[in-house]
Amino acid sequence: MRVLEPIWQTKPETASRVRGRIESVLDWATVHRYREGENPARWKGHLDKILPARTKVRKVQHHAALPYQDSSVFMKALRAQDGLAARALELLILTAARTNEVIGAVRNEFDLDAATWTVPAERMKAERAHRIPLSDPALALARRLLEETDGDLMFPGAKKGRPLSNMAMLTVLRRMKRTGLTVHGFRSTFRDWAAECTTYPNEMAEMALAHTVDDKVEAAYRRGDMFQRRKQMMDDWAAYCAEKYR
Repeated sequence: MRVLEPIWQTKPETASRVRGRIESVLDWATVHRYREGENPARWKGHLDKILPARTKVRKVQHHAALPYQDSSVFMKALRAQDGLAARALELLILTAARTNEVIGAVRNEFDLDAATWTVPAERMKAERAHRIPLSDPALALARRLLEETDGDLMFPGAKKGRPLSNMAMLTVLRRMKRTGLTVHGFRSTFRDWAAECTTYPNEMAEMALAHTVDDKVEAAYRRGDMFQRRKQMMDDWAAYCAEKYR
């Protein structure tokens, strides 16, 4: 409590992670017989009776996102921007991928014949490989990048052997005078479009975003990744971004 109380109200996200790590360390110590008794850092049925839930300490602030209705106008302006960072942001929007997945992309992850980008498990947040179907615009962009860049990295940075900075795409937004937006927010733009403008099932959109399934029973039965159906969804998303949505 002396560790957690000073930061629980002011830094709830950090405090929650600290509590979880203390719990893990003490669990390890118990298993290896360095200590005995219950874990004092346990949340459920213990600290939850003393400290307020993190969600009640501070309202969750979502990443600022572009309204999906403005996608085609934004994409037209983005494609007029020069530079590798602008192309990285374009690929991120078309694939609904995360910043680190895009800037860390390497050549052998792309199968142009199969129109597929496979992000390996070690680069994924959920530590599970993620197959991304490439729409025609995304495929054309990937092919162009592979032809125009040298080395393994799709988005090489200023330092040799290093990718673009994770701030590079945000800099593009600032250059476009869209400071009210965040890069991560474009995933929300895609998710809102899928929910409001299509009949694709929620789980398909969640798969496109590479979100993990919290329900262990559902996760056990959901073995496939709906790849072929997601291919049509990403085609529709690309068409919507180009004002060609059917």
